[in-house]
Amino acid sequence: MTVTLSATLAANEDIDRRRRAGERVLHLAFGEAGLPVHPALRDRLAAASERNGYGPVAGASELRTAAAGYWTRRGLITDPELVVSGPGSKSLLYGLLLAIGGDVVLPVPSWVSYAAQADLVGSRPILVPAPPGEGGVPDPDLVAAEVRRARAQGRTVSSLLVTLPDNPTGRLASPATIGRLAEIARELDLMIISDEIYRDLLHDPALPYTSPAELAPERTVITTGLSKSLALGGWRIGVARLPAGAHALHRSLLAVASEIWSAPAAPVQDAAAYAFGEPPELTERIERSRRLHGAVAGAVHQRFAEAGISAPTPQGGFYLYPDLSHLRLGGSAEITKILLEEHGIGVLPGHAFGDDPAAARVRVAVSLLYGDSPDERLTALNSPDPLRLPWIAANLDHLTTGLKELTLPRHGAVRERRAALVPTPCHG
Repeated sequence: MTVTLSATLAANEDIDRRRRAGERVLHLAFGEAGLPVHPALRDRLAAASERNGYGPVAGASELRTAAAGYWTRRGLITDPELVVSGPGSKSLLYGLLLAIGGDVVLPVPSWVSYAAQADLVGSRPILVPAPPGEGGVPDPDLVAAEVRRARAQGRTVSSLLVTLPDNPTGRLASPATIGRLAEIARELDLMIISDEIYRDLLHDPALPYTSPAELAPERTVITTGLSKSLALGGWRIGVARLPAGAHALHRSLLAVASEIWSAPAAPVQDAAAYAFGEPPELTERIERSRRLHGAVAGAVHQRFAEAGISAPTPQGGFYLYPDLSHLRLGGSAEITKILLEEHGIGVLPGHAFGDDPAAARVRVAVSLLYGDSPDERLTALNSPDPLRLPWIAANLDHLTTGLKELTLPRHGAVRERRAALVPTPCHG
């Protein structure tokens, strides 16, 4: 098995190298929340710094109780005994794939680590396109046939994975789609793993949100963390909510955890318990973050639209998924290279997310546009109109210029030769 560096981390390191070398690169390739840590969380972490014991594998009871309260306030009554904490939801997702076993159904496109983790645990992912206009879920109308086909070949298919709202598209699956998917999961006896780490960052909080745990509670595991809503990516803390009665899965997940991470870092667990308790100062911070992400993602979406480049309107998180196939400059790898090397715009290619390599779709993350220093990022967070801040305006101008140059006739015969060599990609 060949294991390579995650595409997001590799792109981040490449862009950092270019910037240190003096290149002007707009960093749209890394999904970090890009905001300072709230002072109250820093204080909690410092106060807990003497807690240096391993603690329970599942996590401290205070953290599990706080996480159970978080879900209960969202209409999902949760038993703290069926909450498991880990060093980031990414670790928990890997542990769940190991504990559940079998092959997993993934949407296309989907976050780069899902398929990579499936490969690491010996699972063969079944890639199913998302429904038109939606993201983060495999099309329910296609899942049943794909699972039955795989099972007829002797494969064991045990689970399907969804992201609500989605990375890379920024879209949220509709309640109707989640309902159909829950029915199919029950019919085919599939566990649903629902990655809901962006749940609290919907741009419009009135947008209808349905977790599969509401409709198929007996077979849905939810994972979340604090990396996105409270910008604590470097603290590495996440929690999983297991279904009531899933005692065998609980034991298996703890067994995996005990051999991989032993227990999450004790001081971080203390701060996380405080965060999942949702004190007013942190809910207010998340609200400001939600507004900032929505404003900048909307502005970036507008810049692509003005350049004649289509992208689904983002609904949550800080991502967009533009399609530049009409430019006929190659597939996702080629367009990513052109954007970076000729226009100073760093994005991730769609093929890293399982998409058709021939399609020139790319993932754009807007969260590192907020500023280069903590002071700039905090100013952006607190600004009633962050788009008017000079550094954000300059970043948007850089993007506009790069997209304009990209879409204008360039190098005449070179473009024509490329178009002759590159077939029109399939949009299916």
